[in-house]
Amino acid sequence: MNCKGNPPSSPPRNPIAETRPSGIGSWAQVIEADVDPSVVTDSALRDAIRATGLPWRVVDKGTNIEMLLIPSGELVMGKSKGDSEANRDELPAHDVKLTKAFYLGRYEVTQEQYAAIAKAIPSWFAKFKASSVEALMKDGDTKVEAEKKVSSVAPPPAPNAKGREWPVEQVSWADCKAFCKKAGFRLPTEAEWEYACRAGTRTPSFWAVDAIAWSSNNSNKRTHAVGTKLANALGLHDMIGNVSEWVNDWYGSTYYSTSPSVNPPGPSSGTHRVSRGGNWYCNSYDCRASNRSYVNPDFSSSLVGFRVARTP
Repeated sequence: MNCKGNPPSSPPRNPIAETRPSGIGSWAQVIEADVDPSVVTDSALRDAIRATGLPWRVVDKGTNIEMLLIPSGELVMGKSKGDSEANRDELPAHDVKLTKAFYLGRYEVTQEQYAAIAKAIPSWFAKFKASSVEALMKDGDTKVEAEKKVSSVAPPPAPNAKGREWPVEQVSWADCKAFCKKAGFRLPTEAEWEYACRAGTRTPSFWAVDAIAWSSNNSNKRTHAVGTKLANALGLHDMIGNVSEWVNDWYGSTYYSTSPSVNPPGPSSGTHRVSRGGNWYCNSYDCRASNRSYVNPDFSSSLVGFRVARTP
């Protein structure tokens, strides 16, 4: 990682969902066909979502992963104007056009969702389940060992946690690809990820970082239940902070200079894969829409998880 400093409960079904064809096959159940203006706050984005003719909010039947429709559109990818923290691999800023709408997980994939498909819970913040120091000491741990283990356990989800559970982490890029293959998903491209994260903005982050992200400023050195921070203008939570998110692309430090302007797929080969968004360990200035991390695809850490995409 290159950090500096080393299913929610559903509202009543929208009547439109009962009358308008879903257009997405049998993999998903429609929660809300028409876009909620209190969630997607940008009128241009709402119009673009409606223009697709596809339902806005769905849940994947196989995994219970909630997904939101991301419309086609354009963005300036790379360094935000006036961003003094940007790295060289965020340049040059360049115009990108995405011609196809896609579904993206509203939240980062949770430990429960991952375990249902992968039959494993690799996450560091789920490793120790003991309820107390006393219980561990009775099992043979010293007080110091017990206290360390208890402090490693993530706290219970906050009452207002929309995603209800902690994100899965300690998953490699290959682990995430295997999950996606089994469950019928894919990883978003780097361009899709940044487009969805920015949600029409050109600023380094779409809101004050502490309001939208768990970073080293406020995380208490751990992940947190997904959905406890404010969403962006597309209704997506934790795009910045909590855990960094694997994307599909190989990493190329100079790729932006030659990247295709339409549906860029990333370099055709490489040695490292890209993760985006910053995480609970990152300083707030690394939790930015354009910041890029590059790591070996076999790398796994409590810093990195993922979010799934699906083409309608």
